[in-house]
Formats: sequence, structure tokens, C-alpha cells
Amino acid sequence: MATIRKEFEVPLDADTVWKALRDFGAVDRLAAGFVTQSVAEEEGAVRLVTFFNGMQVRERLVGLDDAQRRIAYTAVGGRATHHNASAQVLETGPGRSRFVWITDLLPDALAPAIGQMMEQGAQAMRTALAPPAR
Repeated sequence: MATIRKEFEVPLDADTVWKALRDFGAVDRLAAGFVTQSVAEEEGAVRLVTFFNGMQVRERLVGLDDAQRRIAYTAVGGRATHHNASAQVLETGPGRSRFVWITDLLPDALAPAIGQMMEQGAQAMRTALAPPAR
């Protein structure tokens, strides 16, 4: 099973970042430009995500842990025979946090393409979470 991990520092406190991440149905705001649309379904337990390249994926919320600032979800359907992912926000200091995003998937052959998409997604989130310039 392939595991892809993306981490980056955010110049915001963990609670602010978590507020953006925990809104499962609004990933299009958190990763604007990378995700062009996110439509909540099944009372918010599922989202249909449309990416910048036109690809669509249906994702099911698996867990939402406010105490640990962690969300877990799985892709339903698509080319992967197995896909689960989690993202967590860790406090690293006053006004700073670390965003950790991990995906496990099969078949392994999908890892390069998914890894590249995750890198683009991480960049979009870094941009969205950057405080406004003064």
C-alpha cells in the first residue's frame, strides 16, 4: 500500500487552521484553485469534489476529532481500490501550526499521480491559509 505524506507550516494558530479544515463540505474554500467545487451530500457526510483538471471524486467523512484537530475521509469509487486519508493540525508555537496530510491507497501505481495532486493541493492550502499581506 502506498502512503503519501505532505506537511507544511502555517503562520496561523492551530484553532484558526482547524476551523477551515473541519468544514468538510467547504474544501473548495480551503484549497481554492485546486478544488473548484465541493458539494455536500447525505447531510454533510459525503462531498462531491471537483478538481481544477475536471476530475471528480466522491469522499465520505470517516471521522472528525475536534480535540485532536484531525479529520479522516475515504474516496468512494474511482480508480483506487483502496483510499483513505487524514489531515491534522498541530500547534507548533504562538500563532504557528503544522498541517499534516496523509493518504494511503492501492494500487501503488497511482501513488505518483496522487502525490503530484496532493502537492498541488498542499500549495493551494498554504496560499489560502497565509495571512493577508500588510
